[in-house]
Amino acid sequence: MSERVVHKGEFETFDGTKLVYREWEPHKSKEENDKEGEEKKALIVIHRGHEHSGRLHDLIEGMNCPDFYAFGYDGRGHGESPGPRGYAPDFSYLVKDLDTFVRYVSQKHGIEMKNIFVVANSVGAVIASTWVHDYAPQIRGMVLAAPAFKVKLYVPLALSGLRLLEMIKHPAFITSYVKSRFLTHDEEQAKMYDEDPLITPDIAVNILIGLFDTSNRVVKDAAAITIPTQIFSATRDFVVSNKPQKQFFERLSSTKKEFIPLKGFFHGVLYEKEREIPFREASRFIKECFNSPPHHINLLESHKEGPMKREYDLLHHDAPFFRGLNYTIQKMAMKTLGILSKGIEIGFKHGFDSGVSLDHVYENRAKGKLGLGKLIDYFYINAIGWKGIRQRKVHIQEALEKAISELLNQNKPVRIMDIGAGPGRYLQELAKKYENEDVKVMIRDFAEANIESGKTLAQELGVKNAQFKIADAFSKESYSKDEFSPNILIVSGLFELFPDNDLVRKAIDGAIDVMDSENGPCFVIYTGQPWHPQLEMIAHTLPNRDGKRWIMRRRTQQELDQLFAEKGAKKTEMWIDKWGIFTVSLAQTKGNK
Repeated sequence: MSERVVHKGEFETFDGTKLVYREWEPHKSKEENDKEGEEKKALIVIHRGHEHSGRLHDLIEGMNCPDFYAFGYDGRGHGESPGPRGYAPDFSYLVKDLDTFVRYVSQKHGIEMKNIFVVANSVGAVIASTWVHDYAPQIRGMVLAAPAFKVKLYVPLALSGLRLLEMIKHPAFITSYVKSRFLTHDEEQAKMYDEDPLITPDIAVNILIGLFDTSNRVVKDAAAITIPTQIFSATRDFVVSNKPQKQFFERLSSTKKEFIPLKGFFHGVLYEKEREIPFREASRFIKECFNSPPHHINLLESHKEGPMKREYDLLHHDAPFFRGLNYTIQKMAMKTLGILSKGIEIGFKHGFDSGVSLDHVYENRAKGKLGLGKLIDYFYINAIGWKGIRQRKVHIQEALEKAISELLNQNKPVRIMDIGAGPGRYLQELAKKYENEDVKVMIRDFAEANIESGKTLAQELGVKNAQFKIADAFSKESYSKDEFSPNILIVSGLFELFPDNDLVRKAIDGAIDVMDSENGPCFVIYTGQPWHPQLEMIAHTLPNRDGKRWIMRRRTQQELDQLFAEKGAKKTEMWIDKWGIFTVSLAQTKGNK
């Protein structure tokens, strides 16, 4: 069989950085591959840390999928891609780069997501599994080779030391202890590794910390992943721990999954002396996935059963004794000294999930009685959840700017409606920015206090192109096309407050039905909360807007996407904060034009 034709190029990732990538054509001729009626298929192969896509050729051949396209790219700071060696501003950038690359490949070559399969090694396997967890792409499946969910740091307190170093100096770098002799028994492969000038031994401290933190989150919440997954685990791995790999596998919700221990293998399993074993098993797994219809798990009934329902039910019970005691002390402290904080005072008065409370968080200015109250408020508004909320606002604004720009470029009026906006601070700021364009916003909320606060804010900002309405987002009758027909719909921070998908579907049905679909595609912006590190603490210490315990049922991104896709809103782009807490999705409806 002839060698695959390889092309090298660049793609522009989400922040404008241009990364080098390689494309391997199928062994079939271009005419055969482009034959009418035959769907294109692709492997996305992700290199391990320190390496580059120039070393992927043998891996791609080893997968024995001659009729597949194959693609790989040099991660930022690796190989021929730009940037300090082994560095990215944050680990989440590496995940977003993968998302951007796959969408680029899909659009450029006309390959549907359902016909894309990912093969990833070590750190690349963590990037891939995080992408699948956070972005919920509907790919065919993935193979994870020795995923680096927990790097072995042989120096005592090494991780704590790295965190301290990152606080003192950024960016900081360390040189990896990983040598070729820890990766493979194959002397020829070891020599190639040692002599490759594009392999970098350096890694940025913030990326290593991000690798640990992200891996911990994804392993704990692997139940959110439903796609077919095969994992190779090296039994003599001196680089990463095997235990988290097994925990990840056991927690997966995938109905098709395999865990294959490779006896005697070192960490670089796809470069090992007996690499034909994982190649053979991976090739079989890939072909099995493509010889049957794409695996689809319907998550629309997740409020009735499944891991997120079980978690939600558990939050209604008392916490274990010592954690429960800690929460009781926290709650007492908040109701005494904590009440000096403006944010905590608002939370106990209106509910910590209320629009008024979020408006204080968005304002991001510590307020309180006496100097102590202001200090407490500073720490309150900088809790990780609230920092995520503010980043969510940034991402909503980015999504809104994309949608507005596209509509204005088509000389269309812009009509934006948020079905549960609270006072709508970010919308009013946007309305003010576009006051000289044909842009109008509708701010809806169930709470009269939020609407009154919004009207006051509109006067302060001098906003004249905003309308306000007290309305129940979950009442289909409250939506009227004659009253306001949006072409941009926003559902932000609302659904995580309501566990019942039947209720949520009423809101989606009512809102999308009144959209201006007669004049072409419309945009839907929706937020999610697929993960929250303080879910239990919130449930046991903070009251909601009804004065009850604030207990949230998480929805995976896949579940959320299905809820909107059911009504014809197809996700086109997504954002997530670096902690993995809040997502913002931009979707489009088909429209009638």
